[in-house]
Amino acid sequence: MNMLRRTVLTYLPALGVSAAAWAQSGPQFPSRPIRIVPFGTGGGPIDTLARAYGEKLSQRWGQPIVVDAKPGASGIIAADFVAKSAADGYTLMMTMPLTHVNNAILMKLPYDPVKDFTPLTMLATGGPMLIARADAPFNDVREFVAYARKQNKPLSYGTWGNGSAAHLFGELLKRQSGADLMHVAYKSEAAAHMDLFGQLLDFAWANPSTARTHVQAGKMKVLAVAGSRRVSVMPQVSTFSEQGFQGFDVDSWIGIYAPARLPADVQNTLVSALRDTTNQPDIQARLTAFGFEPLANTPAQFSEVLKAAGVTPP
Repeated sequence: MNMLRRTVLTYLPALGVSAAAWAQSGPQFPSRPIRIVPFGTGGGPIDTLARAYGEKLSQRWGQPIVVDAKPGASGIIAADFVAKSAADGYTLMMTMPLTHVNNAILMKLPYDPVKDFTPLTMLATGGPMLIARADAPFNDVREFVAYARKQNKPLSYGTWGNGSAAHLFGELLKRQSGADLMHVAYKSEAAAHMDLFGQLLDFAWANPSTARTHVQAGKMKVLAVAGSRRVSVMPQVSTFSEQGFQGFDVDSWIGIYAPARLPADVQNTLVSALRDTTNQPDIQARLTAFGFEPLANTPAQFSEVLKAAGVTPP
């Protein structure tokens, strides 16, 4: 033991501080750059939001926030990377239900969506939209189903991945309508829309912000929105429930996770900062523009949502 350490330990009791407490104390979190791993590809909605949050958090803490996209395998690569990272708060994941709910239901994963993560907060909720080319011979879900039933071939639809909310809603529509629908999975929403406009797909799904852009350009029409309510960026679009189709009122969400066994003080710091950031008007405007309604709930409330979706500890 060097002279300085021995001297400090000698005087700690007089200051009312135990040697163990002193040994465990360290730099205040965060003291170095934080990495946010977004679900999806670079330039997508989650990547864009991760950068917006990163900028705000960097201003708050005076530390760089690095957005490190790891696309592929329906988000499994990104989620597995975060699950195996150190539980110190310096690696986070911004994602949607696909990585922690849908994938867990559909396939065997290299990570446990419950045991390997610490839920921090659901930033916002929303739902995807059923879309078609602007010249499609149907304008809502009822007309689409009637059209699909008359075809002598399957109608193909594109989503941003197997097991995504759009994929599950597409299969639900197939089951309820009795129409012959065929799923085509793409690596990104943009790739699916490119094939839709090229007449290689019959219909597709889109996030509200993307749909609004293409509707305004005269390239796309929206048939319905999934979720429990209409979205503020396109309030004229009715929900599936309003059109008489049940089971589509399950909201999607954007959430933030850290690796499992995150220290409570670090978790509290992160949750407080994320909630404050979500409540800033410009961030709320970004979330709304993407078709999501700002939320920023507590870790306990986030966990309850996961339990309701069937994701529970073993």
